[in-house]
Amino acid sequence: MYMDQTAIKILCANTNKNAAKNIAVGKKFRWADVTVPEMYQYIGLTLYMSILKLPKIRDFWRTDSIFHVEYPRKVMSRKRFQTITGNLHMSYPAEDVINDGKKGTGDYDCLHRIRPIYDSLRVACKAVYQPRQELSVDERMVATKARIALKQYIKNKPTKWGIKLFVLSDTTGYTVDFNIYSGRSTMATGKGLSFDAVLSLINKSYLGSGYHIYCDNFYTSPALFLHLHHLGFGACGTYRDARIGIPKTKINAPRGAIRWIREGPLLFIKWMDTREVSVCSTLHTAFSGDTVKRICKAGRKYAAVEVPVPAAVKHYNRYMGGVDLSDQLIGSYSSWRKSRKWYLTVLHHFIDIAVTNSFLVHKELCGLEQQSLTHQGFLEQLSEELCSVPSQQVLGSQHIPVALVEGASGSKKATAGRRRCKQCGKCTPFMCEACKVPLCVIMDRNCHKLYHSSTGGTEQ
Repeated sequence: MYMDQTAIKILCANTNKNAAKNIAVGKKFRWADVTVPEMYQYIGLTLYMSILKLPKIRDFWRTDSIFHVEYPRKVMSRKRFQTITGNLHMSYPAEDVINDGKKGTGDYDCLHRIRPIYDSLRVACKAVYQPRQELSVDERMVATKARIALKQYIKNKPTKWGIKLFVLSDTTGYTVDFNIYSGRSTMATGKGLSFDAVLSLINKSYLGSGYHIYCDNFYTSPALFLHLHHLGFGACGTYRDARIGIPKTKINAPRGAIRWIREGPLLFIKWMDTREVSVCSTLHTAFSGDTVKRICKAGRKYAAVEVPVPAAVKHYNRYMGGVDLSDQLIGSYSSWRKSRKWYLTVLHHFIDIAVTNSFLVHKELCGLEQQSLTHQGFLEQLSEELCSVPSQQVLGSQHIPVALVEGASGSKKATAGRRRCKQCGKCTPFMCEACKVPLCVIMDRNCHKLYHSSTGGTEQ
């Protein structure tokens, strides 16, 4: 639903055109046009590699390692996988050249190389799933140190260098919508980046109204919350005292003290915990009787006591973590691999968003009626179905010699389909059934036995 046939066909067509362009400029490699089923197999292998981590890509095809695995060679050869990786492209190469010629002008699109998949995935995320009422807006970093204008540095993030995304998520971690920060605002509101970032994600035409938006102090401002209130959305978030329109006051009181002021639909609250907490809301009352447990000193001893807390603070802590949960799910089994091409890094992040959203939809569909798969179990089944190679076929394969061509008659029995032996280089009509490697099996030369008993086997 997220990487549908249309998106995969675009990816295949542009990859084939990019390969033809690379061959035309003199790069040496064998190429056959990649098809839709083969592209799904390629994506399935990247998901397989996100579960089973090995240091290098070629290690998945090694036979001389204690970490030897059978599955990847059953799906695709190592050379084919690496060739597809080297030519993978999302946009039309000829249009890339035209767009690059517009650098420095207003017509230049710095996201042109990812635009086809970027647009289709955003539409799919919004069309497939109806999010829950509580939504959160936050940043996400896609790690890269490529020399591009998109790269940002955020010191408070675990991933400090990378491409910044503004993400809208619900409490399950589902990525409802996202925008890649390209360094300039495309919305002419004149009210700042944070205002524009939220409005680019909150679209009343598909969300409707009645949602509750939670955000941190980077986004919170009276202008934004009033605008969201006018559109029919409630909002709640921590705020910075230096923001325009924020009441200037300090609270110096014991833990649990609450001060508040209301200006129309806006409620500004200051609550004293270990330190001062400032929250603005258009959803809550100043105090509704909620309490939290805190360790406080009573005389010479410390004890857990009930401390009053505003409902706005309690709900902010409960619902603000949607994007962080989404990041955690994506990071658990990420298909990301280090690449010199920034757009391939972003493509792998798109795949991760599609897979994570699919897993969350699977959990929603199972509900209380049946047990849903675990995250790992879901990825294993998805990878197997995309690769079109059942695990039983791999587990049941044995290293036995079989004829390269079956059904030959007469003089062709010993000559039909003969290939050079992988071990000795002489012609043979036999191969290993599991490895698909031609190997001799004759009286004075058992290359099949030598090949499989050798510790220095060859990569396939």
